[in-house]
Amino acid sequence: MAKAKIAFVTPGTFPLPSQSSSSVERVVEKLVPLLVPQVDASIYGRSSRLLGKRGQLGGATVIRYPAHNKRLYLQRVGQSIKVNQPDLLQVENRPHYALKLRRMRPGSKIWLNLHSSTFIRKSAISPDLLARSFRAADRIIVNSEYLKEDVAARVPECAEKLHVVYPGVDTERFPSQYSFAGASRRAELRKARGWAGRSVIVFMGRLLAIKGVHHLLKLMPQLVREHPSALLVIVGGAFYGSKRTTAYVRQLQQMGRKLKGHVQFVPYVPYSEVPSWFLGADVAVVPSGKREAFGLVNVEAMSCGLPVVATRAGGMKEIIEDGVTGYLVDPDHVVEEMRARLLELLRDDQLRLQMGLKSRERVEQHFTWQHSADRWMELFRDAWRETEPWRLE
Repeated sequence: MAKAKIAFVTPGTFPLPSQSSSSVERVVEKLVPLLVPQVDASIYGRSSRLLGKRGQLGGATVIRYPAHNKRLYLQRVGQSIKVNQPDLLQVENRPHYALKLRRMRPGSKIWLNLHSSTFIRKSAISPDLLARSFRAADRIIVNSEYLKEDVAARVPECAEKLHVVYPGVDTERFPSQYSFAGASRRAELRKARGWAGRSVIVFMGRLLAIKGVHHLLKLMPQLVREHPSALLVIVGGAFYGSKRTTAYVRQLQQMGRKLKGHVQFVPYVPYSEVPSWFLGADVAVVPSGKREAFGLVNVEAMSCGLPVVATRAGGMKEIIEDGVTGYLVDPDHVVEEMRARLLELLRDDQLRLQMGLKSRERVEQHFTWQHSADRWMELFRDAWRETEPWRLE
């Protein structure tokens, strides 16, 4: 019996696969291949000089179009969908795409997968257009209970359409520092980077004010006085796949120069290198503002056996168990509270060990990509069970 045909429509911002893509493409790249044994999946995305017009990704067909003009990109996607006639379209993180595809394909089943609040804010889309876009979707998937509440508050009439599917992490690519292989690799990394005898705090992510990196540089002077071996490693840039700077980045670098020997900036690194920066560190920090819907870096750090100190904000409250896998701090008092929690962890090897092991355990139990795929298939089966039970293998 033929499998159900599912088309995943990415924003067209980055090609797939890619080492420099955003978390939106990353979720699609990791999730869809795990669905392939049960569905016939295709992915629409941006073209690249290095990739053909069509390709394969874990058994899914990848169809690529130029996307410098998003209107033309979406038209081409719509034309292809008309030919291929998938049973379900899932639009990734662009509400108005759902509305436009609904107009092109009025009889299609359309789901919208929201990865953040970025494209549902008034600065990105009018409340009226947002409501019409949500009405165009048969189901809306979000990546946290926090985002579910946010979306429901914006368009209450669509609250019943909302369902949570947590993103995940590849636990093999992000090994625990307490595994044999992880411990060996960690020792190599720390030696190569000159981190012997240092207490390494790592931040991984984009250098934007909303990510709160300035809080880390404000707390470091006193932390260093109390724990002289502390080293803050800031990995990332202002843009995906680019080393271009901004005024905010230059401000951070100026603050860091006052802490010579205790702050290290590492420009944007490809995704393949991300695990090594967590594996070599002692503690991960995520000082994001209140709009962080989930934060993949949290589960990636936890998979490597790191305690995470993060703000009690957004979806991070659903990932980190305060006092068990790390600490959550008040987003209005980040500097004081995060400094105190970091000092506590850096001074106590046994505490870091206990929390690190619990972090890895929590990821294995709740936040792998297989968990994400299983939850997505559960929603898919529920939606199809009464109307179209065929093709559910």
